[in-house]
Amino acid sequence: MRGRDLRILITHTQIIQRRQESHRVERERTMTTSTKQASENTTATESTHSGPVFRPNVDIIEREDQLVLYADMPGVPEDAIDINFQEGTLTINGKAAPRQPEGTEYSLNEYGVGGFHRTFRVSEKIDAAKISADYRDGVLILNLPKAESHKPRKIAVNVN
Repeated sequence: MRGRDLRILITHTQIIQRRQESHRVERERTMTTSTKQASENTTATESTHSGPVFRPNVDIIEREDQLVLYADMPGVPEDAIDINFQEGTLTINGKAAPRQPEGTEYSLNEYGVGGFHRTFRVSEKIDAAKISADYRDGVLILNLPKAESHKPRKIAVNVN
């Protein structure tokens, strides 16, 4: 191996070691805290997760009759997705299983395995009873229909 190639290999090994250390610390304890203040009382929710937790990237598109949310959750089986709506808060959770058996020694390991978690505050413009979800090719698609009272409507003009 030439000197430059060896330096690149050593640098790459150091990056992998830092990433593994970061994941180890994250696995020991990951805690998310969200606090909601009501008019007179405060409700605090704390949840702990075993293993790394990732924030899925999302795209949100506003259409005339609904909002559509696309969340990237690769490797999550359909039965490991949990979507909750409570008190105006939409929460998405999912758990990706490891692709290799535990104890596998990797030459290079860039694919992070763990859970996905994301929380959104949903306005009163959304009809919570009609929220639906689909999951295809690692992408969660949430349909958030607008309430009838907030949909745009055409107003006819009467002429006498």
